[in-house]
Amino acid sequence: MAIAIPAIYRSTVGKKAVMAVTGGVLVLYLVLHMVGNLKIFYGAEDFNHYSHWLRTLGEPAVPYRTVLTAIEVVLALSIVLHMWSAISLGKRAAHARPVKYKSKKKSHAQGYAVHTMRYGGIVIALYVIWHLLDMTFLVVNPKGRDATPYERVIADFQPSHWYITLFYIVAVLLVGLHLRHGVWSAMQTLGLRSPRNDRALRALAATIGAVVALGFISVPVSVTFGWVG
Repeated sequence: MAIAIPAIYRSTVGKKAVMAVTGGVLVLYLVLHMVGNLKIFYGAEDFNHYSHWLRTLGEPAVPYRTVLTAIEVVLALSIVLHMWSAISLGKRAAHARPVKYKSKKKSHAQGYAVHTMRYGGIVIALYVIWHLLDMTFLVVNPKGRDATPYERVIADFQPSHWYITLFYIVAVLLVGLHLRHGVWSAMQTLGLRSPRNDRALRALAATIGAVVALGFISVPVSVTFGWVG
């Protein structure tokens, strides 16, 4: 078994399967995280209670923050495997297709998808790093450790910090585009796509991407314009 797993992963099918599974883990996390973020519209007490609940999940059976740390480890592994599989598949595709597409229409479509996923992925990675420094390690947040989670979010997206809000919006829009393409590709990889349901699956993927993006964007926009806080 120890030999079979790497052999499977080295295959194109194996890499695509890893991308699909890890992508599913990340999509589930994004949806749940978005729902949690929306609690800010219920007020400071509810939002702070949700943040505290995340860190005490599993107590007293397990120590403080154990479950949240485990979730973060799974997410980190999923991100690494997802990115590594994407890079490997991209290199393999480039080697397998040394001649450029003759069809301009197909070439443009492929180029759009590749550039969106590649460069969008870089921006998303930078956003994740900033988000960790801001909300997990609390080293770049204006309020720092001497504040509640609600106060930190409000401090981040003040009108004077418009550049942070703009960066957040751009990153989240790219996440939405990434989700739209990734969800549809995952369904294709897992064998769920057929000519009959292709349009429905594309619509589902686009809906998931749009809902997640709009859900996340609603928070900084509401704070910046004074609707929250």
